[in-house]
Amino acid sequence: MKTVKLVRGEHNGEAIIVIHFDSNPKIENHLIGLPGLKRRHLDGRLYLKRSPNNLGLLFNHLRRINCYVDYSDLSQKQLEAPVKGRRLSLPPVDSFHKEDLMRFRRWLEEKRLSLHTINTYVEVTTFFVRYSILKKSKRYTRHLVESFNYEFIVCEGKSVSYQNQCINGIKKYFLFKNIDIGALELIRPKKEKKLPTVLSKSEVRSLMDETHNLKHRTLLALIYSGGLRIGEAINLKVGDIDSNRMLIHIKGGKGKKDRYTLLSQSFLETLRQYYRQYKPKEYLFEGQGGTKYSTSSAQWILKKAVLKSGIVKKVTLHTLRHSFATHLLENGTDIRYIQELLGHKSG
Repeated sequence: MKTVKLVRGEHNGEAIIVIHFDSNPKIENHLIGLPGLKRRHLDGRLYLKRSPNNLGLLFNHLRRINCYVDYSDLSQKQLEAPVKGRRLSLPPVDSFHKEDLMRFRRWLEEKRLSLHTINTYVEVTTFFVRYSILKKSKRYTRHLVESFNYEFIVCEGKSVSYQNQCINGIKKYFLFKNIDIGALELIRPKKEKKLPTVLSKSEVRSLMDETHNLKHRTLLALIYSGGLRIGEAINLKVGDIDSNRMLIHIKGGKGKKDRYTLLSQSFLETLRQYYRQYKPKEYLFEGQGGTKYSTSSAQWILKKAVLKSGIVKKVTLHTLRHSFATHLLENGTDIRYIQELLGHKSG
């Protein structure tokens, strides 16, 4: 497991988080997709503006490639300026709770949750357990959860998404402990409902035109023309393309559900050209050594294409999926059919 150390720093009078790690192209390429990431001219190190949100963003992003993130320099020297002027210092987990959390992790693994979800639930539950130790609480009560929610999340300016992750993790932990969740009435806060960024057809065309590498262009075209999530795209295998029925078979999508989505004629021509040149053996998109392509590589491809095309909107790989749905809707496609193609109940 690679170690990444996050260190306090300053650049042009601005407080920053400096990212220290041994030379590693995989980590560097994974980081490149982060919004707001910059590089210091002095030593070439990557950095982000210092804030609670950026610390959480970095931590979660690096955890996706199983890095050990050492942020002790930040936590010990008060990176976060709490919204209410307060900051918690949580005690370490004792041996009893450490063993309990290990059993919790194994219990989650038995439920066949994804590794990312397991890591998230164990992490947030560990914070809650440490908070309960701080408060010398002998029972897990609704009042304790509400107090944790206020002092650890609200007062320290953490996001609604993070708050929901914490409540989800704590609920799973309580199920593991056979604690009656219904009696506690734990309610997740509602997220703000913002309209997603959508590209026009000409902007999508511009992205493709500025992506000259055939493999890269085929990957972006697949995500857009089929409305795929990036995880679904990189998990596709050669046999999942059904050119006779003009369908793409998505296996084990979100919620572990299978579905079919469209295989457009224009994309099929690009795909055939790509297949003749690269000859993938198992996964449709393969990296070095025949392994499946990485999410970070796909993010880097899109970031380069956006910069070259001059698009000023905030564009992510998910933007291509939203654009696919919007363009179908604009062409008169029934919204219920679009929802089926996307693989969820609400478009």
